[in-house]
Amino acid sequence: MKKTKLIAAIGGIGLAVLSVFLIAADHVDAPNVAGTSSDIADLYAFEGANPENTVLIATIQGPLMPGEQTNNAQFDEDVLLEFNIDNTGDFVEDLVIQAIKRGDSMYFFGPVAPDAPGLSSTIQTSVAPIAVKISESNEELTASANGMTVYAGPRRDLFFFDFNRFNMVAGGEVAPEGFLPPEQASDFFEDLNVLAVVAEVPNTLLGTAPTHVAVAAGLFEEGALPDSYNVWVSTKRKQ
Repeated sequence: MKKTKLIAAIGGIGLAVLSVFLIAADHVDAPNVAGTSSDIADLYAFEGANPENTVLIATIQGPLMPGEQTNNAQFDEDVLLEFNIDNTGDFVEDLVIQAIKRGDSMYFFGPVAPDAPGLSSTIQTSVAPIAVKISESNEELTASANGMTVYAGPRRDLFFFDFNRFNMVAGGEVAPEGFLPPEQASDFFEDLNVLAVVAEVPNTLLGTAPTHVAVAAGLFEEGALPDSYNVWVSTKRKQ
């Protein structure tokens, strides 16, 4: 099968710790892709309900207003979404999980070693894909194979941010009080949506996790934090 080169549009970075929930957020921050079909909103990485699994979630094209805007939002067949996994601690991807739309479905490839690390990718068609029909607003369709479960479709934006209060703090209007506690804050994203790409993966397919980056850097004593995969997400557009 012919391989098409895809070039990175933007990446959000995060750290998947096996016992901790972590997130990296990047809503409409990159001027070259803001508001486009390759614009990354969030990366979530956390231990699954089965502790032997890791869950990876990337959200794009946020924020979307509910209703017609969400219903009409679509994944782009020219955009490859790629979860990058470093399992040796050198911050270079050793494995990738690739997701790309074809027709009404999202096809997932991996985890598999990329042809080469970096900004250019080819779809790793040497491995059999998992295909899942892209959910609509009121659907929750998943597909599973080889222990991996995948999903693609619209979801409510889980990112929490009191944007109005942030503007007040940045403008010096509420100094020195600063931000409000969560129970008093107003979540700007509460009624907004995103398109989500989800893969729950057995850790056996990801290899052995390296020493936590903070332990390796000497910030914590050995054993103080669990070993962790270094994970980031990128979107790459067909050239």
